Amino acid sequence: MGTHKKFLERAIELSLAGMNNNSGGPFGAVIVRDDEIIAEGNNQVTSKNDPTMHAEIVAIRNACKKLETFDLSGCKIYTSCEPCPMCLGAIYWARLDKIYYANTREDAAKIGFDDDFIYKELDLPKDDRSLKVEQLIDPKAKEVFKKWEEKENKIKY
Repeated sequence: MGTHKKFLERAIELSLAGMNNNSGGPFGAVIVRDDEIIAEGNNQVTSKNDPTMHAEIVAIRNACKKLETFDLSGCKIYTSCEPCPMCLGAIYWARLDKIYYANTREDAAKIGFDDDFIYKELDLPKDDRSLKVEQLIDPKAKEVFKKWEEKENKIKY
C-alpha cells in the first residue's frame, strides 16, 4: 500500500483543509501519473456557489489544464470518498485508469451527503424519476448532429 497510502493521505489532507477553511464539504482528490501528483482538488461547492465544484471535478480540471489535454489516460485518481454519480461520469469522460477511495457513499450518506438518491434515480425509467424530463423534437438539432458526423476536422473525444 506504500505509494497508495501517500496519495490517499494527501486526498484526505485536502478534504480536511477544504472543510476547515469553509471551501465546501469534506472531500479531497489527487490525480497521479507515474507516481507523481499531477493535480489536486478539494470540494468548493459553497465557496464558489457552484454545485459542480466537487473535489474530483476540481482535480480533473486542474490536471487537464496542467497537461493541456482532455484525455487523462495513464492517470489515476485518489479520493477521500467514493465518487458521486456526477464525478464518476467525469472520471469516465476524462479516461482516468483507476479510482482509489477511502470513505464509501454509505459513509457520506450518514453525514448528510446522500448520493445514493441519485444512483437510485438513474436506475429508474425516465418517467418514474423525481426530475421530470421531456424531449422536444426539432429537426435543426438533428441537422447539427449530421453536420458533426460529416465534419472532417473534428476532434473526437
